[in-house]
Amino acid sequence: MYSPAFYAACTAGGIASCGLTHMAVTPLDLVKCNMQIDPAKYKSITSGFGILVKEQGVRGFFRGWVPTLLGYSAQGACNFAGGYIAGVFCAVVSHPADNLVSFLNNAKGATVGDAVKKLGVWGLFTRGLPLRIVMIGTLTGAQWGIYDAFKVMVGLPTTGGVTPAPASASDATLKAASA
Repeated sequence: MYSPAFYAACTAGGIASCGLTHMAVTPLDLVKCNMQIDPAKYKSITSGFGILVKEQGVRGFFRGWVPTLLGYSAQGACNFAGGYIAGVFCAVVSHPADNLVSFLNNAKGATVGDAVKKLGVWGLFTRGLPLRIVMIGTLTGAQWGIYDAFKVMVGLPTTGGVTPAPASASDATLKAASA
């Protein structure tokens, strides 16, 4: 059961689940980052999408999707923890760092201290958090579903599932007789 083929299949499932789901929500992530960077300009999700289309066209929705696909595929290949609640927990815990990265990428030469002064400690933890919870929680739940579906597709047990029993000779005879 736990052969190199098993681990290869689990790795492929992780790559597919993490990479594809994160790539699919790249537009939502771009709007989230813009809301974190410039909340006066990007006041809501709806207006954020409108501004993005107006300024960059539809292609603007997919800026950065290649590194997103590659980066999260690698994450999926290395580590997979699932379920919506785990995703929400991860979103809350990692959100201050996400706000810092967004701020530092936007403000050239800025420091972490500059980010804390501008956003405040409360802002680091809360700015854009509801959208991040929805996005990461949903992504993690979708990843879990894709991962388990992939495992079923290649004949592996699902997460928390029972290992399938090997087919017996009498099972094969019954199947052949009923066909």
